[in-house]
Amino acid sequence: MAEVRSAMTREAYGRALVEVGKEDDRIVVLTADLAGSTHTKYFADAFPNRFFNMGVAEPNMMGVAAGLAMSGKRPFASTFAVFAAGKPWEQIRQVIAYPRVPVRIVATHAGLTVGEDGASHQMLEDVGIMRILPNMNVIVPADANETTAVIKFIARFDEGPVYVRLSRAASPVVFDEPPPFEFPAAKVLSPGNDISIFGCGIMVSAALEACRHLAEEKISAEVINVSSIKPLDSETIITSAAKTKAVLTVEEHQISGGLGSAICELLAEELPTRVMRIGVRDRFGQSGKAEQLLAHYGLSAQRITTAAKGMLVNITQQAYPRRLRKKVANG
Repeated sequence: MAEVRSAMTREAYGRALVEVGKEDDRIVVLTADLAGSTHTKYFADAFPNRFFNMGVAEPNMMGVAAGLAMSGKRPFASTFAVFAAGKPWEQIRQVIAYPRVPVRIVATHAGLTVGEDGASHQMLEDVGIMRILPNMNVIVPADANETTAVIKFIARFDEGPVYVRLSRAASPVVFDEPPPFEFPAAKVLSPGNDISIFGCGIMVSAALEACRHLAEEKISAEVINVSSIKPLDSETIITSAAKTKAVLTVEEHQISGGLGSAICELLAEELPTRVMRIGVRDRFGQSGKAEQLLAHYGLSAQRITTAAKGMLVNITQQAYPRRLRKKVANG
């Protein structure tokens, strides 16, 4: 098997900022004393007069970003997800979301894969608290190449604020090159007929790996990369769910409030469908290596594979042979 190539979404972000900065001198970048970690240092080096280090003062950074946007600039504001979504939430609500100001909040170091920094820095609730805000758009790119496409898209998007969720660690590359991106964004990466697997962020590569394992057992899984959690691509999601009648969602986030919740809300109103959610189940993270934490919390291709088989067996005991039902029952 060929070696899987990995890359950091935050580095792709930093390099894409320089590209869009060359094309549009209205683009400015703000950070909360984390230019190195967020990779906004690349923009700082290229355009020092359009880069602002706001210090460890995230609420103030969001207010300044809003003011810059109202003055005709196109601001990007970046820090760790726990400080980008949690600490300044009131300011984001009052001066960015409420007046629908086009500030681009790009948060790095989201999820369990922050690793050794532990629970205090492992933001697992950001998608939920961002998508609940009226006017806020929420994007979770699947890999570094999609991150590049997303940054180029939002650089020219002025129809309201955007929250982009990125990781710390390098993750598998899903796309060979930056794919086309526009709202709403959900793309079928592997067609299938038996079960729909909707993923976002780093879990998309795990879902694709699970898809290959399931194919070995004659189970046809459809894998969909849901890049925009808000706005949600209702048509793509409903079309897939109507075909398979079984939905599995996977995300590096609390199962409450994130991708799984968004899809459940949509299907409950439009097409009642059996849904199983894989994510962090009402727990905080802990310190550890990224790959060990993902395994500990059940965010792996193996877990997706087992869950998909178990779900199909539960839906119809007659769909698959007895040997498969016994295998699933024994784990």
